[in-house]
Amino acid sequence: MSEESEKDPELIRLKLNHDTAKINWGVLHEHQQQESVIAVSTDLDLIDVACEFTLDNHAQVQEWLEQEKINKVSDEQAQQWKADDRQLWAVVVAPWILVQEKKPGTN
Repeated sequence: MSEESEKDPELIRLKLNHDTAKINWGVLHEHQQQESVIAVSTDLDLIDVACEFTLDNHAQVQEWLEQEKINKVSDEQAQQWKADDRQLWAVVVAPWILVQEKKPGTN
């Protein structure tokens, strides 16, 4: 990507949407141990959050943190997801991996 296209929100959204996938929590356990996995509330759009991370929008990310809409995955949450063999939506926005539980009624 060129410098200009790296800042184009529409191109960023397309790439992030393409890079988003379902993944079993067990695959992410090692990353959670490194505190690099961020849980995203189901009332937010995962791609919107990933886009704001990519664009380095500190104000929006801080607001979501304060509202507890995003947070590092806790050990307790990780253990529950592992016990449930939970499948999540995930997208990498280095150095973070953003994960979101699937909304009820979705595959």
